[in-house]
Amino acid sequence: MPPIRPVPRRVRAASAPVPRPFRAVFCVLFCVVLRRARHFDGRHRDRRRACAPVQPQERPVTTIGDIVLVAGGFVDGSGWRAVHDELTRDGLRVHIVQLPTRSLRDDVAVTRRALDGLDGPAVLIGHSYGGVVITEAGTHPNVASLAYVAAFAPDRGESARTLITPPAPPVRPPVEGFLFLDRDRFATSYAADLPDRMAAFMADSQVPFGVAALGGRVTEPAWRHRPSWYLVATEDRMIPTPAQHLMAERAGATTVEVIGSHAVHISQPAAVADLIRQAAE
Repeated sequence: MPPIRPVPRRVRAASAPVPRPFRAVFCVLFCVVLRRARHFDGRHRDRRRACAPVQPQERPVTTIGDIVLVAGGFVDGSGWRAVHDELTRDGLRVHIVQLPTRSLRDDVAVTRRALDGLDGPAVLIGHSYGGVVITEAGTHPNVASLAYVAAFAPDRGESARTLITPPAPPVRPPVEGFLFLDRDRFATSYAADLPDRMAAFMADSQVPFGVAALGGRVTEPAWRHRPSWYLVATEDRMIPTPAQHLMAERAGATTVEVIGSHAVHISQPAAVADLIRQAAE
């Protein structure tokens, strides 16, 4: 048997020592590269953070518990009775503003006083000329939304008078600065879908409507700053239906049509109350 020869061990040659000057340069270069790498990574993280989509903040949920109703010209707030009963059955607090209808300024002041007394947000609703009033008064901080019921919705510089379109309502010539509707034509123009005796009583109990109120111009329309709803009365002979649609569209209002006369808040209180409930949601 031949003798086993030992395997020679491989010895790695010792590397030559790095001179001290080169070692110092290497350390400096390593530190520079490391610093730049960290800087790039930080900028990259910042860029990712900046490009990430912004999460929308949740809007606080606000409960509307107050309803403020504003009547139009020639009538008082008692016409809201059936709407009042509909809404109070739902637990809503309903306030009815009685307008003096001497001037737009006075009517806005009365409406704002009613809003001042609330402890939370409200829906502000106007019928007929009451739409002009809520358009001017509706920038009040307690107003969360607006609702127009067969109403004028003027823009800056407009008034109820400038928005009247043919055929003109049967308004008699002014007496000492106040207007009335022709008594014999009241039912057909204002309240064609109400019982005859009710329409006759409304004609006999008209509230004087000030010429200054009819011509009062809006300065800053609230519908530009608040969500709005509009109920169009399809059989209205005071404010023609096409004019109502134009005003509602201009205001960007959520619009519904209801078969009814200008007195639709009296003849169709459930439909009017439904619109107000939508505005309160």
